[in-house]
Amino acid sequence: MRLTRLDVQRLRRLEPVSIAPGPTLNWITGDNGAGKTSLLEAIHLLAYGRSFRGPVRDGLIRTGAESLEVFAEWQEASRQRRVGLRHTGQTWEGRLDGASAAALGELCAALAVVTFEPGSHALVSGGGEPRRRWLDWGLFHVEQDFLPLWRRYARALKQRNALLKGRPKPDQLDVWERELAEAGEPLTSRRQAYLDRLQPQLTAVASDLVPSLGQAGLDFQPGWRRQELSLADALLVARERDLATGYTSVGPHRADWRIEYAARPGREALSRGQAKLTALACLLAQAEDYAAERGEWPVVALDDLASELDRAHQHQLLARLQASGAQVFITGTDKPEEIRDAEWFHVEHGRVIRGI
Repeated sequence: MRLTRLDVQRLRRLEPVSIAPGPTLNWITGDNGAGKTSLLEAIHLLAYGRSFRGPVRDGLIRTGAESLEVFAEWQEASRQRRVGLRHTGQTWEGRLDGASAAALGELCAALAVVTFEPGSHALVSGGGEPRRRWLDWGLFHVEQDFLPLWRRYARALKQRNALLKGRPKPDQLDVWERELAEAGEPLTSRRQAYLDRLQPQLTAVASDLVPSLGQAGLDFQPGWRRQELSLADALLVARERDLATGYTSVGPHRADWRIEYAARPGREALSRGQAKLTALACLLAQAEDYAAERGEWPVVALDDLASELDRAHQHQLLARLQASGAQVFITGTDKPEEIRDAEWFHVEHGRVIRGI
């Protein structure tokens, strides 16, 4: 999967941009605040429907403008694809391969991007939500029936939570608890199987990036005591408590996972640097799994790489990515002199200039 064209209009401080990225490494340099990260945000927006810094409404649209626009073309297997998105912060319009998109998820399913940025350590050290998003991203892109299953569960959860805030009859809750169980059990099985499949990739990548921590293992927490109770039974047991609190306290929406290292007993907290490298290992393992399942790598975006990784880890990461053949976008204040086979784009006062 390789972007061949990227056009950006009215995104943060960027002037109108139209670039033709190279097929492998693409370095984007510029001073702090020049707008280089905004290029990665544009790519990320097409793949996730939001920036990695937050929703579109949170400052992504250029001051004074009504909307932003991003257009991209990319090569996928043997065909050329294109996507366009116009977003006001509240409403959006999108086109995929020349046809109007009915749902934002339709656009996001088309272009796969893995992003490592200064906030990525939250994947390891933050709350459960980013870990669930990471887990579901992988399933969303490699299993066609996962999204309908996820939507079915989300709809049932919304209905049960709405009932819990009132005075529902038991048979009303029975209906939605049955729906939650019928969607939630297979959803959880897919999550468990996905993590099991990722284990060999994660072990290999983590042993390269953080060898001092020992072998890495993924521990899945399904969101209820699954070994003891079915989801239907767990919901019934929790019903009185949920009626008191007004929300559903058990189920896949409460799922989580963690990484355990053999040389880190007692679940001792990782340092910030170790958390960054662990998050990077998770992202790379996921990208490798995507490549194994789909036959091509996702686009890889690395923001402010020099400040996130020391020089040894930078070289290690770049060697791994170059060997994979993935298309990579990297931002930094300078382009390393030893990097030869790469396209170079320089951002200055919001303007993007092709480097020489």
